[in-house]
Amino acid sequence: MPAMLELPELPDSVDLGLKVILVAVAAVVAFLVTRTGIRVGVRRLLERSSAESGSEVLPPAELERRVTTVGRLLVRVTGGLLGVIAGLMILNLFGIDIGPAVAGLGIAGIAVGFGAQTLVKDWLAGIFIVLENQYSQGDVVRIAGAEGVVEDFSLRRTTLRDLDGTVHAVPNGQITVASNMTRLWARVNLDVGVAYDTDIDRATGIINRVGEELVDDEEWGPRMLEAPKVVRVNALADSAVTLKVLGQVRAAEQWAVAGELRKRILAAFGRDGIEIPFPHRVVVSRGGGAVSEADAAAGAADD
Repeated sequence: MPAMLELPELPDSVDLGLKVILVAVAAVVAFLVTRTGIRVGVRRLLERSSAESGSEVLPPAELERRVTTVGRLLVRVTGGLLGVIAGLMILNLFGIDIGPAVAGLGIAGIAVGFGAQTLVKDWLAGIFIVLENQYSQGDVVRIAGAEGVVEDFSLRRTTLRDLDGTVHAVPNGQITVASNMTRLWARVNLDVGVAYDTDIDRATGIINRVGEELVDDEEWGPRMLEAPKVVRVNALADSAVTLKVLGQVRAAEQWAVAGELRKRILAAFGRDGIEIPFPHRVVVSRGGGAVSEADAAAGAADD
């Protein structure tokens, strides 16, 4: 029988080159697969988080922005790790002892971790803000003692502009409580004071009528979800009975609707003779008589 053909052995240099190429190709394939998996996973996590929280479905542009923001960081970190692992494997193929290199990387990682712990904390907080859909660009929020409209957001910091136009840059790691005042809907919350001798039922009817008129208004009606109305007597203050007025409006409309409601209540009280109280003081003269502050001022003017 003829002798079986034997494949020629490859030179060591060629075999080493093939192994290096194989490691590099495996690293590139792992990176591409990981990048795709991260984008798909982040997208699904954002969609599920938004649905579970009862929030509005994120617009496609905002969803894509959030996926890109979180995915870019995760892809860069993963790519760096894969690159370091592939590099160490290639060094090992060349017969280089990678033990000291691994130890050095561990020490360097600890040093960088201590030095950049604030930055890492900001990034982690930013990732959770995005994944949990706590707020978006354009929302009015209160974070870390600052309040305003979210003008810009990244994984490291959130930029707000307050009512005075001042811009606040807040590191995400400093945000312990994020109060979003424009999520889905908001509420008009007013305290209206009337004098103690006022007929409370009559004042309540006037306020409720003003709220109904506001809902029926062509300009203001689309901004509201329910008519503002008196829900209770909220307090018995020094010079006033305070009525609590609540009404549900669309997100970010609470301030404009509250201002218009105050204006209309003031006009309605003026027409119907309902007194809005003000503080009174009694001035005691040396003669022993007690006079009101208004009478004392009038007497001084006559002198």
